[in-house]
Amino acid sequence: MSRVKDGILGLVVGDALGVPVEFNSKEKMKKNPVVGMREYGTHNQPAGTWSDDSSMTLALMDSLCGGVNYYDMMERFCAWAWEGFYTATGKRFDIGNTTAKALLNYKERKYEPLECGGVREGENGNGSLMRILPIVLYAAPEKVLSEEKRAAQSAEKATSLSMDEKMELIHNVSSLTHAHRRSLMGCGIYAHIVWKILDRRESGELLDTVQEGMDAAFAYYGEKKEFEGTAKIYQKMQDVRTLADRGEEEIWGAGYVVATLEAALWSLVTTTSYQECVLKAVNLGNDTDTVAAVAGSLAGLWYGMEQIPDEWMEVTARRKWILGLCEKFENSLA
Repeated sequence: MSRVKDGILGLVVGDALGVPVEFNSKEKMKKNPVVGMREYGTHNQPAGTWSDDSSMTLALMDSLCGGVNYYDMMERFCAWAWEGFYTATGKRFDIGNTTAKALLNYKERKYEPLECGGVREGENGNGSLMRILPIVLYAAPEKVLSEEKRAAQSAEKATSLSMDEKMELIHNVSSLTHAHRRSLMGCGIYAHIVWKILDRRESGELLDTVQEGMDAAFAYYGEKKEFEGTAKIYQKMQDVRTLADRGEEEIWGAGYVVATLEAALWSLVTTTSYQECVLKAVNLGNDTDTVAAVAGSLAGLWYGMEQIPDEWMEVTARRKWILGLCEKFENSLA
């Protein structure tokens, strides 16, 4: 059992499911819903091809194998954006506007890494939320590693970070591309839910677990005055049972960070398997790859990668390399 592989493969496969139908409307998806891996479509890519969501996640995870180095993270993001590293086919075909601007700030304008991300209200796309999982796992290795690996940890690595230290890492990694408080809090809510899933997946109920994560996130941000206004924007999803009761017509798979997180959580708590969750996310339409990637990461962590259909895994691009990178990352935590 590898919780790193569960989350990362859950994300990558969800991403690949959504790539062929990205930007399709909800109405179009209703007429021809996705039921499995498709080929070509929006970006004219082979079946199993994943996008920037996975590329940036994998680049971040590779960087973290050597510890936290924001310069190294940005160098790897730039290698993806301009040289095709960390891509499914050797060529990048997708990048968000805010991310592109942040990478130009770093590469051409020589900004410091933590000063590169967008700070305007209109720069709150889902480009940091989609790739934040590796730092969430890195910040809490005690929740990720097996008992055997935890016992073998060095004293330095076995020392747990405080919640403020964990959240500073997550906020900083978001800020490389998306530095507005709305994006920071979206990543922070996601992180708290991931940590609760890691704690409870073998003993809890899914909806209750997500609610516990949500409550922990709102409790944390409730003590931070600078996030007071931001928290109000996320209140609509604070009661997870109410979120689960909402109809599909009220949920939008948009590229706005708040909408993406809401759609991913709704897809998770209204389904009972990995397959059902990511298909529901994709068939919301619009930013199909990212909503399914975020939902898929959570579903993968909850259900385990064993629940990902074999026929989806088999066509996922560079699967063996991804599995090897997951192992490298997990070993680096020990």
